[in-house]
Amino acid sequence: MPNSDSSSPLSVLFPSSNPESDATPVRAAAAIGTDVGLTRHQETRRRRGRSRLLVAGAVIAVGAIVGSGFSAQSASQAAADEQKKRIIATAALAAATGPHPEQAGSLDGVVPAHASASARTALAGATGVIAAAQGKTDVSALSSTVASLSEYSLLAPERVFDLVEQVTAEAEVVKASTAEADRIAAEQAAAAGQAAAAAQAAAAAQAAADAQAQAAAQAAAPKPAAPKPVAPAPAPPRPAAPTNPSGAQAIARDMMASKYGWGADQLGCLVSLWNKESGWNVNAYNASSGATGIPQALPGSKMASAGADWATNPATQISWGLNYIAERYGDPCGAWYKSVASGWY
Repeated sequence: MPNSDSSSPLSVLFPSSNPESDATPVRAAAAIGTDVGLTRHQETRRRRGRSRLLVAGAVIAVGAIVGSGFSAQSASQAAADEQKKRIIATAALAAATGPHPEQAGSLDGVVPAHASASARTALAGATGVIAAAQGKTDVSALSSTVASLSEYSLLAPERVFDLVEQVTAEAEVVKASTAEADRIAAEQAAAAGQAAAAAQAAAAAQAAADAQAQAAAQAAAPKPAAPKPVAPAPAPPRPAAPTNPSGAQAIARDMMASKYGWGADQLGCLVSLWNKESGWNVNAYNASSGATGIPQALPGSKMASAGADWATNPATQISWGLNYIAERYGDPCGAWYKSVASGWY
């Protein structure tokens, strides 16, 4: 029988089914030289070369098996030829069909998955860059490339990787332009703030200077002369007392002298005052105001405080009138001056 040592040509061409020697699809792919990063055209060329290599290896292995078999066994030449044919056919089939289906499915999904992940990462970063750049710089080129990359699920992995690289480069350009726009805006805002502060300070300084100049001008201006005090108008001359007073006037003269100490000078003012008000008539009545009696009390009933006969007794009316004058004006001449000035007392 042929030697089954692991270093034989067959063990190289056809790996063992031992789990340790064929643990993963990637190891199996590596054993037959499959490169998952190659394009379809390159993979086709690689597969054809591998087919030729496997066929050649199979021939060599058959030669080795046949040579050793002839020396160790008495099998016929026909049996050796049949075994050789089976080995060559098996090698050709393996080269033509490629890796095991489980291995091929695993390897074929790696590149698209990596392309999709790269696209999502690039799109997320570019979206933030576009949002930050609004109103600051042109994002049309980046937006166009982002729109193309957003269809990554419909694109070949090679195209996706190209767009990811393009989006990344354009995003860096937009980020730099945005940073420059922010820097210029900050400088302009600072300059505007400084200008406003300077203008405000200048206005305050000018206002202070104007106020100081106005105060200095007012201090230097000559003071206006104080107005001369106006001399009070001379009091009208006091009326002279009658030489022959009437009965009522005589009552008043005696009452004012005994009760208030007023002399003939005050009698003249009193005679003139009540001449003007009532003509010394005990029954005098002012229909427009209701004033009554010799002193023209308003209303006449006020004179009841001097006596119940106030309506008919001249002495009662005179007593009330003298008390009113003393309390309000001090003496008859004071009442007379008030009447001359305003028309009433």
